[in-house]
Amino acid sequence: MSESAVVVDTNVFVAAGFNSESSSARLIEEIRRGGLRLVWNEDTRRESRSVVEQIPPLSWKPFVDLFREEARHEAPTASEKVDYVPDPADRKFAALALATDAALITNDTDLLANRDRANVCIVSPSEYFERRLAAATAAGGNGC
Repeated sequence: MSESAVVVDTNVFVAAGFNSESSSARLIEEIRRGGLRLVWNEDTRRESRSVVEQIPPLSWKPFVDLFREEARHEAPTASEKVDYVPDPADRKFAALALATDAALITNDTDLLANRDRANVCIVSPSEYFERRLAAATAAGGNGC
């Protein structure tokens, strides 16, 4: 299986931390196994870590190894190109996905509701796996 690039919104880490049987947890495991490449930059990692560490039953420790140095994106991203994203705090994730041609995986209803305006694939974890399976069956695609 070829490695597909994904940007993972903070809420996916939170969902995976609370439910090890969820699609979010499955996505995290797929990244851990190397079937998906988590694309990140300092802003997205910092926000994800900050949110996870503010939720007492969760720990950042299970997610640290997912942020591989070779998948770090250091070039600037253009948040102004994702002005369709209602929450300015979420724009960093959409801008990174756009800059790296990665799928944005999220459980955020505002992001999902505005994906028809996006120039990037925005899907929930469960949709990602459904589309990936359908694309693989049809033509070897990655789900977006």
